[in-house]
Amino acid sequence: MDKDLGTKQTNAESLEESLQQAIFEGFVEVPMLPEVAGQALSLAHDPEASAAQMAELIERDQSLAGHVMRIANSVAYTPLANLVSLQQAVARLGMNVISEIALTAALSAKLFNTPGYEDYVEFNWQHAIATSLWSKEIAKAAGINTEAAFLAGLLHSIGRPAVLQTMLELSKQQGTSLMPETVYRLENKYSQPVTELVVTRWGMPAQVVESIKHYEQLDADSESAKLAASVHAASRFATYMLDIAAEDDRETLMDLAALEVLGLDDTQIEQLLEQEEIIQQRLTGLSP
Repeated sequence: MDKDLGTKQTNAESLEESLQQAIFEGFVEVPMLPEVAGQALSLAHDPEASAAQMAELIERDQSLAGHVMRIANSVAYTPLANLVSLQQAVARLGMNVISEIALTAALSAKLFNTPGYEDYVEFNWQHAIATSLWSKEIAKAAGINTEAAFLAGLLHSIGRPAVLQTMLELSKQQGTSLMPETVYRLENKYSQPVTELVVTRWGMPAQVVESIKHYEQLDADSESAKLAASVHAASRFATYMLDIAAEDDRETLMDLAALEVLGLDDTQIEQLLEQEEIIQQRLTGLSP
């Protein structure tokens, strides 16, 4: 075996062992959930909360307030683009939509320190946002909780940048170089348990956590399982829309097992696919 190749293999094995230990012992560094994101979620699910309270919360961060107003006035959310205040935006679009906009703006790929991989992490974040938007529409068609579907879709792959950040830190500690093929292999292998770790530490609703844990398992035994199916299908829709892979076309999406689990018929699926332009507009609006 080539000496350099052997060294790279040894380094990769050592890195994976360290990563496994970090995950098992809970030492993966997870960024703090931005305070405004957590509070926006709480307000959105508080039946006694008012539009004024949501507006006041967002206005504490002028950068966030400007971002929310820009998105709220975009053609994807308000075709007439005539909203002049946050309180008016909340009243027009509703607490849940505004909280989704605020949450997506507060969370971002920039929460994670991934030098050299920023563009890759940003692209994955775009896929997560697209998944959240599709998940909400699929959940609406299936008659399940749309707010939980949006949140589960947004966070279903949040472990990817966390794994990457941890690998970069471990590589630095070990004084070894990190090969791209090792990065992508280990990220794919360990992103799911780290995603579960992140959403648990962030105190996400139990139904969201459960759906993320099982979003690759297709059954309909519980509301969380149906939510998981909506995220599973949404991820495939997002991949198709962003043209990431050629494995899916419209015909393949029509026959997704996850949509069958949700009881959606061909007409409903066709109606979902017809929303691609709207979803793309909203994705553009929600992007930094």
